[in-house]
Amino acid sequence: MIRIDILTAVPDLLVSPLNTSIISRAQAKGKVEIHVHNLRDYTHDKHKQIDDKPFGGGPGMILKPEPFFECIEKLQSERKYEHIIFTTPKGKIFEQKTANRLSLAENIIIIAGHYKEIDDRVREYFSTDEISIGNFVLTGGELPALIIVDALVRLIPGVLNDSEAALKDSFQDGEIIETQYYTRPAEYRGMKVPDILLSGNEKEINRWKEEQSKKLTEKWKEYNN
Repeated sequence: MIRIDILTAVPDLLVSPLNTSIISRAQAKGKVEIHVHNLRDYTHDKHKQIDDKPFGGGPGMILKPEPFFECIEKLQSERKYEHIIFTTPKGKIFEQKTANRLSLAENIIIIAGHYKEIDDRVREYFSTDEISIGNFVLTGGELPALIIVDALVRLIPGVLNDSEAALKDSFQDGEIIETQYYTRPAEYRGMKVPDILLSGNEKEINRWKEEQSKKLTEKWKEYNN
């Protein structure tokens, strides 16, 4: 079983997604254990202040280091963590191979920032992985944290009903996009499912899927060049 601890200033952003659909079922099956930690629980002033103005000036508010240090050190005193992930637009772009690697861990911490930034001493002292989900900026690291969790949880054996489903996903075999799919009805509003998929000829169907995968991969590469 994998244990994932997420540190956040706004835990309410995480509650519903983590208790819905596949992630919820994975927890119910005992495949993953997810804990959300409110940074305000690790403050010691009556206002539970977790941010302050940046030294040197500049816009926005910076999350203070003390709550992160206290929370992470408490967790580390209880178990060993292979990965402490710092979600940041400055990090390495998240890819399927990263999800594959993370899914093999036993204990993971994800640091989800909010507001302008996190005091950089947190990253410098704790971070083992710095991950970005793309070249854009969000209001916080909670959505990247959810994306990371979703991507790795579905790879855990026994989470998906079809054990081979995750292995056939796009990007599991390098930069390869999987084929398109169809289901009943065979015709809808004049749009028909390709005849080959209704033929029952497994060899020809697999050949068609490979051809479609190649076409879609080339199209994806054109989009991203």
